[in-house]
Order: sequence, then C-alpha cells, then structure tokens
Amino acid sequence: MRDEYDIKKLNPRRNPYVKKLKKQVTMNLNVEAINYFKELSVELGIPYQTLINMYLMDCAKQKKRLKFD
Repeated sequence: MRDEYDIKKLNPRRNPYVKKLKKQVTMNLNVEAINYFKELSVELGIPYQTLINMYLMDCAKQKKRLKFD
C-alpha cells in the first residue's frame, strides 16, 4: 500500500444492499408448479424465478404455514 493513502480519510460506509443479497440454492420442484409460475410470468412480464422468489418472500413476511391433515 502506498504511504500517501490515509485510510482514516476514506469515510467507509455500509453496503446499502446487504439486506437484498440472495443465495443461490438448488431445489426440486414439481413440473406443474414450474409451469404455473412460467405461465404467470409471461402474463406479468417478469422472470419466473423472480416471481417464485416474490411469492416465497410474501409467505415468509406473512408467516404463512401449510395445513397438514
């Protein structure tokens, strides 16, 4: 590192996108579910993976739970 750099004057700040980070995962999904989201994505004009992520985030925010009988 050069001597003329003064790290104390850099004014570091936190990354504003930290909360929006995503992690790639591999999942096995039913073909029917994939086709449903692909068809819906064509209607809405957004990628189906984005649509699935939005749906899952909505479920998580509302703390939805499946009912098993």
